[in-house]
Amino acid sequence: MLAFAGCGAPPRLTVAAASNLTGVFDEIGRAFTEETGIEVVFTYGSTAALAQQVDAGAPVDVFAAADTEHIAHLVLKRKIVHHAVYGRGQLALWSRDASLKTLKDLTRPEVKFVAIAQPELAPYGEAAVQALRGSGQWDAVQPKLVYAGSVSQAKQLAATGNADVALTAYSLVFREPGTVQLIDPSLYAPIDQALGVVAASLRADDARKFAAFVLGPKGRAILIQNGYVVQSNP
Repeated sequence: MLAFAGCGAPPRLTVAAASNLTGVFDEIGRAFTEETGIEVVFTYGSTAALAQQVDAGAPVDVFAAADTEHIAHLVLKRKIVHHAVYGRGQLALWSRDASLKTLKDLTRPEVKFVAIAQPELAPYGEAAVQALRGSGQWDAVQPKLVYAGSVSQAKQLAATGNADVALTAYSLVFREPGTVQLIDPSLYAPIDQALGVVAASLRADDARKFAAFVLGPKGRAILIQNGYVVQSNP
């Protein structure tokens, strides 16, 4: 379970963000603070775990998910307001082994472990399963899968050598050495990602400003620079 400290009005804006946004939202947060003077603290985790925390009343001001479904569910429960899609994520194969470039390569006998996020917790994990099925590699690769609690943890398994390759968020690995290969988007459902202001936020005005910044020109530019597909006029 994720821990959120404090009671009453917090000194900083608190944003719960899906693990694929690690680094990306740190950059957006710095730009937002520079423009507004409002400090932001981020808590990263799997979309499902964060949604559960928001639903349980964790003191969060903004929730940025890796899908639209969890946001929509919280909207129906009146836990989220002022919601919008901020971008579309991309699934990528990443390995320190430069010879591993395709999903077919994952069937090679020297590939022992393939890391993905738990599909029931993380949209990128579900996308990885869909891609393996859609490419016809599922039966051969499924016994090799090792499941992580989030896409960032899946990347870490490959980074530490505990997996030969990771199927993870492109935004987490596109600057990494080794092989980084985008997976054909026709093999998995679009990873549209939404955010919203938490209805119980004690800093609703600042939360709306942050959401607007992410959706605005500067936020969109940072998202694009970090591998997201973003509409020019959301």
